Amino acid sequence: MKNKEVVVQDLGLMPYSEAFAIQTDLFEKLKQIKINNKHLEKPQKTTNYILFTEHPHVYTLGKSGKESHLLIGEKERQLRQVDFIKTNRGGDITYHGPGQIVGYPIIDLDNFDLDILGYMRMLEKVIIEVLGQYGLKGERSEGETGVWLDVGKSNTRKICAMGVKTSRWVTMHGFALNVDVDLSYFEHIIPCGIRQKGVTSMQKELGYIPDKNQLKEDILIQFGRYFKASIIS
Repeated sequence: MKNKEVVVQDLGLMPYSEAFAIQTDLFEKLKQIKINNKHLEKPQKTTNYILFTEHPHVYTLGKSGKESHLLIGEKERQLRQVDFIKTNRGGDITYHGPGQIVGYPIIDLDNFDLDILGYMRMLEKVIIEVLGQYGLKGERSEGETGVWLDVGKSNTRKICAMGVKTSRWVTMHGFALNVDVDLSYFEHIIPCGIRQKGVTSMQKELGYIPDKNQLKEDILIQFGRYFKASIIS
């Protein structure tokens, strides 16, 4: 039985480790339902979620990333009040901090008839569509996840990072859209392990700070559109 309802929870500003614990709890519960359903005549529906949050300064390193892509030591991290956490998503190193909209879809891909690659492409489409509403032409960069500006040019730059973990077709982690984030924090890492491309924000590109609540609403509208989902706020 497919459930295309997506329940939204806004966690506000929350340390990465606390949001990770909430994600993991929902993720494991969904997985367990799917395991149990194999033995039930009437399977239980799985619930889909999107968690919005914003993190205090933190560098996170994916399971396939290189710690050498973190360019500052512990002493300087303490001075800049930025944590460093190894996590279980795919991808390399990235930065989260105030001024980002971080979205963690915790969904059962079987509800949406998607595989992992299809899911990632769909997430990218959602952000590309939202950026287009603000006059920014977001694009995919072949072989690289996330959403970029001016792909194929000398000034190609990332505006939204993405990294996920999946198990039994249940997802966790997600995307981080740079709205008015302090871009100087990216100077102390090799973002996503990519040396030759920069990072930008909506504020830098537009010259003003878009309303974050409106942006979240825009994201949910496009998520519902592309995933053919009903959004439950």
